[in-house]
Amino acid sequence: MLKMTRVSILITTLLSISVQAKSVDFDSAWKNVLNNHNGIAAERMNVQRQESLASGTSDLNLPSITLSANYTYLDDDVTVSAEQVWNSTNASIPFLLPNLTSTLSERDIFTSSIRAIWPIFTGGRISAAESAAEGKTAEARSQLLMKQQASYEDLAKYYFSTVLAKEVVNTYSEVEQGLAKHRDNAIKLQQQGQIAKVERLQADASYDKAKVDLRKAQQDYDIANAALVSMLQTTETVTPETQLFINKSLPQLNAFVDSTLDTYPGLSLLDAKELQAESLVKAEKGRYYPDVYLYGNYNLYEGDSLSAEITPDWLVGVGVNVPLLDNKGRSDKVVAAHSAIQQVKYLKTQAKQDLALLVEKTYREALQAIDEYNGLASSLELAKENVQLREKAFKQGLSTSLDVVDAELYLASIKTQRSLASFNYVISLVKLLALSNQTDTFVQYQLQARQG
Repeated sequence: MLKMTRVSILITTLLSISVQAKSVDFDSAWKNVLNNHNGIAAERMNVQRQESLASGTSDLNLPSITLSANYTYLDDDVTVSAEQVWNSTNASIPFLLPNLTSTLSERDIFTSSIRAIWPIFTGGRISAAESAAEGKTAEARSQLLMKQQASYEDLAKYYFSTVLAKEVVNTYSEVEQGLAKHRDNAIKLQQQGQIAKVERLQADASYDKAKVDLRKAQQDYDIANAALVSMLQTTETVTPETQLFINKSLPQLNAFVDSTLDTYPGLSLLDAKELQAESLVKAEKGRYYPDVYLYGNYNLYEGDSLSAEITPDWLVGVGVNVPLLDNKGRSDKVVAAHSAIQQVKYLKTQAKQDLALLVEKTYREALQAIDEYNGLASSLELAKENVQLREKAFKQGLSTSLDVVDAELYLASIKTQRSLASFNYVISLVKLLALSNQTDTFVQYQLQARQG
């Protein structure tokens, strides 16, 4: 009765643990990563930052208006005598006027005004700045897409590594159960005098080794699951719903290559770099042109001095700055900007070649996994039949315990190889879909595999 109570408690505990486990399919896991991954969130913030900076460059076309206040202390009052005035007119000074003076401004001067400057021609430097900002925004968007692609591949590795580890656990569990049954048969046969003690000891040793292998497989599963839980940023135990699968065939290689070269964000990033380099050329060439601007000033406060009274309250004008001698190396910067454009073009050409090679390599790895999985089908059938025959032969004294153990382990190795082949296929498929911007079709490949 006590034993049954303990069994009931154990079953209840296991059920409670299984209830706490959260079942997640791969699509839901990916949505979770998109919403919660810190790296992706950081790239989104970078996009927002660059968009704000790009929006700010349009303000360069607007006038700048400033409110200023100034206090000036002179070494003396500004005065003018009648003699100075009449001397400037080349006229004779009337009697009694030479000693007459007037204060134009006291030594303490306080002024306040509104100033405005409006650039109307800058040699194309403003438009170059706007274009460069657009390039940086496009670069940030490409970096976000590349981060999402890398995270998609990482999730696939963590997710399906957990699935693979679970299949290995199931395989070693079957081995453990099979060798437990074999050990029980060996004990009975030894008691009946049909086999030697060494055969029973061999069965015991093999069973103990199977238990060790099973515990190791379970630990590997726990490690893989912990990595998946960390990727999903959850505290709950996660049970993957999506299983490993194999498709009969894949679309043509050219379809993946063409889609990759058309949509890969890394190429878009290089396009953005090229746009920035072209903008730099325009900006540096713009330094050779004059700056033309409108300006104006309105005095808000000037004090009560004579000079303040006779000075106009406002002024407007047009200004031109012509660069004659530049100490910023503008000619060398133009050459450097052209070199940057050529550098990006070479990088883009090389990137296309590398991408085409990577897609082909991944595609062939997927096909190799399909061939390996299908090629092991006959070996799996043979291994299953061999286990049954060896067990029957052992009961009849025609086979040794080692033969039975070898048959069980061979069956386990074939199952593990097939699981690994399907894992390699799924990982290669995920990489192909990520490279070619077709991740939304992953579910279709799953359905095709189920339909056979």
